[in-house]
Amino acid sequence: MVERWGLTLPLPGTSLADHRPFVQQAEAEGYTDLWTGETGGPDGFTPLALSAAWTEKIRLGTGIVGVFQRGPALLAQQAAALTDASKGRFVLGIGASSDRMVAGWNEIPFERPLSRVDKTVDFLRVALAGERTDTGFKLETAPAFPTPIVLAALRGKMLALAVDKADGAFTNFLPLGGLPQVTGQIQNAKPGFELLCRFFCLPGQREEVEPLARFMFSSYVTVPVYAEFFRWLGYGEEIAPMVAAWEEKDRQKAAELAPWELIEDTFLIGPWEAIRERLERYVAGGITLPVVTPIVTPDRMAEAISALAPRS
Repeated sequence: MVERWGLTLPLPGTSLADHRPFVQQAEAEGYTDLWTGETGGPDGFTPLALSAAWTEKIRLGTGIVGVFQRGPALLAQQAAALTDASKGRFVLGIGASSDRMVAGWNEIPFERPLSRVDKTVDFLRVALAGERTDTGFKLETAPAFPTPIVLAALRGKMLALAVDKADGAFTNFLPLGGLPQVTGQIQNAKPGFELLCRFFCLPGQREEVEPLARFMFSSYVTVPVYAEFFRWLGYGEEIAPMVAAWEEKDRQKAAELAPWELIEDTFLIGPWEAIRERLERYVAGGITLPVVTPIVTPDRMAEAISALAPRS
């Protein structure tokens, strides 16, 4: 069995105030990690701060927070605070985020993302060690525990940067058929290097989940950084009609043109046992930390956490 097993926070459709029983259930059922997303819902740090108080041993990671939306000094402060609050259970996952979120939502130029991530890692290594950075910043109190850094990395150059400077790489929206392309980029990673991947789990038969799956896939893979990721994986022809419809602002047509075989290879769909079998294939292919995201209503969340829990 894979050594680590993660759950995504925040849970869909669930208020942060109502997360405590689910977080404690996950720890009791053997999940080793909680990793936050950061899109249009809560920020990446707040759910982990709450979880640090609610749990005793589970690891807490941002998966991921963007380096454009926060300056490096603020990132160091937030990372140090959570490392302290969790008594060393925190992992800082950072990345460039996406052009849609950075430039579109936040009106921040999305320029030279690789360079920005590279410089941020260098800054954070110095700051989190309690030393003064080249900009003159120094934490008032350095963390008493080390803070590992994981990079969101989809394609070759960012994966290479993760291997060179980070403790792990976090990929996302990865078709099973594209997994060898990713793992081939990290063959020279140091021992203990982690490869994380978030998995969207949609329990149910095709007719039940297809509308939502098509909407999610077309919304995500038309984001330019993800479109480039799928082209890099070799799926350019498959996604081209969908991307063209999205660029013409025809969202419904884009969803209709989303290639179903590729959706099935990217999402985990079907009964729980089929979802588990798919997860095991990813683990066998090199994912060292699967991070599951159950797409269910709150009344089914406890069931989903149990169904997707790690097996001894």
